[in-house]
Amino acid sequence: MTNNTQNSNQTQANQSWGGRFSEPTDEFVKIFGASVFFDKILAPYDIQGSIAHATMLQEVGLLTEDEKNQIIKGLEQILAEINAGEFEWSVALEDVHMNIESRLTKLIGNAGKKLHTGRSRNDQVATDIRLYLRDQVDDILAEINRLQIALLDLAEQEASTILPGFTHLQAAQPISFGHHMMAYFEMLSRDAERLVDTRKRMNSMPLGSAALAGTTYPINRERTAQLLGFERICLNSLDGVSDRDFAIEFLSASSIIMMHLSRFSEELILWSSAQFHFIELPDSFCTGSSIMPQKKNPDVPELVRGKTGRVYGNLTSMLTIMKSQPLAYNKDNQEDKEPLFDTVDTLKACLRVFADMVPTIEAQRDTMYNSCKKGYTTATDLADYLVNKGLAFRDAHEVVGKSVSYGIEHQKDISELSLEELQLFDDRIENDVFDILSLEGSLCARDHLGATSPNQVKQAIKTARKKLI
Repeated sequence: MTNNTQNSNQTQANQSWGGRFSEPTDEFVKIFGASVFFDKILAPYDIQGSIAHATMLQEVGLLTEDEKNQIIKGLEQILAEINAGEFEWSVALEDVHMNIESRLTKLIGNAGKKLHTGRSRNDQVATDIRLYLRDQVDDILAEINRLQIALLDLAEQEASTILPGFTHLQAAQPISFGHHMMAYFEMLSRDAERLVDTRKRMNSMPLGSAALAGTTYPINRERTAQLLGFERICLNSLDGVSDRDFAIEFLSASSIIMMHLSRFSEELILWSSAQFHFIELPDSFCTGSSIMPQKKNPDVPELVRGKTGRVYGNLTSMLTIMKSQPLAYNKDNQEDKEPLFDTVDTLKACLRVFADMVPTIEAQRDTMYNSCKKGYTTATDLADYLVNKGLAFRDAHEVVGKSVSYGIEHQKDISELSLEELQLFDDRIENDVFDILSLEGSLCARDHLGATSPNQVKQAIKTARKKLI
């Protein structure tokens, strides 16, 4: 092969690494191996990292002041082109990093080629992802906060609304609808705590790890970390370029959030059905049927419930991508971005639509109240009453069980039984029993921290609002 042929083939290869290769990459392989289709979303973070890197290189004497200024000006122009939709992305250049570097070199010449001094695409992409995900976590936390405020408002409005509480989807005890909403507030509080904790470990800078072993140049990693707002530096270069624990943690936290939203969705779907009719969802969050004109389908909760599986799948994908990789960086890690980006988009959309929908929920108070009269929901109150009269709980449990059987036989709720009927089962029962057999009495009797009485619900809301502020 002549030198001219060699030069021609190398020209056709990717110019970032083509010097080693004597023939060009197969056209299909170019497309198969390219990530620019999806990783261009990292462009603002790639430019942010490059500006910090160039600033550091100048400060340690690896770039002149003029070269640094040229680089920063060129990168700012590229960002403007991207934002305006004028940037031409090339599959031949594989990824977001080489597309930006190639354009920079065209804009400013030789200075652009110096930007990559002391770094590799391995530590570059690891840095970009952390910068990206750090911002996304902040946005997600803001959406969680917005949803929590909506839940607090609804809970406050319905603090005294009586709802049948369920176990095994069987009517169990009367609870406050506001108390029920506050349960989801608590779930979201834990979700937010997990994300904050994840963000702490995410906020560690891999830049300077280079390909895997660090660099021979006298770089100042502390300065770069300061410029990029990282709290700490990845202390092992092998781990720095290959670690994706922070992404897995984020996907895990996201899966738990989606599980909570899915549980909430399931209840909204049940409650909005004709069989329950505990709530009314507005038309703007529902759709109709193409064949059944009477239908009003709770599409938003159903979609969120369905999208939960998608996020679970992304977590499984990431765990599988990482499970067999030897140190350090491997091309497998190109597959880390799509599950991550998809989860971010899915989670933000689900939180947003819930934060918009929850304020529009209309509680059907009469339906809830009447439903609570079915299923002997104050039976436990009668058992507690007998215990306070001196009967052992297990004996009281048996007495109430017999009274419930009597009620079923005579098609009466316990609260509808007369004093004479109740005394058939234990003569300790007196007129004061009706104070606790009513739904209101049962609800208000549970007046301790964390319980369902309206007083406690209102106090919980007050405490929660202070925490959010």
